[in-house]
Amino acid sequence: MINPKNLPIPSIQRLPRYLRLLEEAKARGERVVSCTRIADDLGQLSVQVRKDLAITGVTGRPKVGYRVDELIDAIRNFLGWNQKTNAFLVGVGNLGSAILNYAGFVTHGLNVVGVFDVNPRLRGKEVNGHKIIPFGEMLDYVKMLNGYGIVVQMGVITVPASAAQDVADKLVQCGVRGIWNYAPTVLELPENVVCENVKLSESFAVLTNRMRNQDL
Repeated sequence: MINPKNLPIPSIQRLPRYLRLLEEAKARGERVVSCTRIADDLGQLSVQVRKDLAITGVTGRPKVGYRVDELIDAIRNFLGWNQKTNAFLVGVGNLGSAILNYAGFVTHGLNVVGVFDVNPRLRGKEVNGHKIIPFGEMLDYVKMLNGYGIVVQMGVITVPASAAQDVADKLVQCGVRGIWNYAPTVLELPENVVCENVKLSESFAVLTNRMRNQDL
């Protein structure tokens, strides 16, 4: 059995692609799907698809494949997308607003229960139904939520790099267990808090370099 701490990150990153394909197959009324079919549709090797899916604990039947419903449930359960993850989002600029307006994250279980910004002019304004709260009121707000039995598990940081560490420290005080960091900086966090850094500039650098190489 694979140690959860040693799970291959690339395999985890590919699971949403498989899930999207499977949900499309289900919508068409398909009940079973093979590794070969998935691999062909996504331009991958079937042996890689089989290894990726194995981390979810589901095994296919020889010459038959996987039951679509079972595989969808297994992937969503493995990713934690079959349950809500309560989150605070800090930084309601263009990026933060885009995340709040993207309905896809809701289907993945992301449940934003608090939106914060330091800009006093944004106080009380709404983005997609989320009222913006002053950053300085975060601790009081989390105490209020705790009084209703609502526990905040994740923080989403969409502020400039210079402010990200202060935001992370405040989120840790609020008891978050994971941080989704869009700020281009490395955060110092306790060992019990996991962090995923979204490297937008690095991804863009790879794209532009590949485009440049096409022209050489």
